Amino acid sequence: MPAVESSDAPPTVAELRAGQEVSGVFACSRKDRLTTKTGAPYLALELRDRTGAISARVFRDADVLGARFERGDLVRVAGRVERFRDELQLEVRALMKVDAGSVDPSSFLPTAYRDLDELDGFLEHLASEVFHAGDQALLAAMLGDASLRAAWRRAPCTRAGHHAYLGGLLEHTVAVGTLALEVRQLHPRLDSDLLITSALVHDLGKTREFTYGAEIGLSEEGRLLGHIELGLRLLREYASRVPALDVARETAIAHCVLTHHGPDPAPGRRFASAEALALARINSLDATVKGALEHGLPGG
Repeated sequence: MPAVESSDAPPTVAELRAGQEVSGVFACSRKDRLTTKTGAPYLALELRDRTGAISARVFRDADVLGARFERGDLVRVAGRVERFRDELQLEVRALMKVDAGSVDPSSFLPTAYRDLDELDGFLEHLASEVFHAGDQALLAAMLGDASLRAAWRRAPCTRAGHHAYLGGLLEHTVAVGTLALEVRQLHPRLDSDLLITSALVHDLGKTREFTYGAEIGLSEEGRLLGHIELGLRLLREYASRVPALDVARETAIAHCVLTHHGPDPAPGRRFASAEALALARINSLDATVKGALEHGLPGG
């Protein structure tokens, strides 16, 4: 098998031209084993990155190479772009699977249009509007954790619904937090610190819910537990490091997280605080409006 060539700056799909030699990493979004008119096997692929997709064919060692990867994997390929029936097609000479963790997922997955550094700044501003000592310490512990902060910045909100792109979680969090600031002005009897803190942490379970490769997938714990349970676990994990956050306050925040999609799933559960009710309504407002803007109005 020929060695796969390397390149410091491989071309994107949108930059490919007929006659061009290509070496780079792409997402395999389609994989079919077909046969030629003479009965020889070949692979028909679709390779893509964030700029577009191109058809690809593997004729040499098709079964050997095909056993090394699946649809949804990231693959490093070497080949040549040809024109076939007025469309570009990549004739692949060499191919190998790539560890998704070694590649920046933003090269292959949709990303937020808004600037993530700006959103990070808004997140810190919203946290600065919290004055309860325990809530402050909890948010400081979370925002000060570089690993959590990176996951917070990377995660989407959903895979196919609202904010279904890298950075979507941060964008949604800032939106919900901003709406919480407005609601507290209109309803000063609300516990402002509880509402804003809960708004900022309500979806943090999503930082552990997804995997990133050729597409956004579900982690094993995301599939089995879901983001609400994962969020409650994260809350307990960070709360245990914050002596200023007492059990009653942690429980009040946990209730808001638990009910941010409504008082059920548990039969008979009701909102135990006006802040929990407010968070659920605010969360739904941002999610449904964003979903309508991205996918159209329900029933449309």
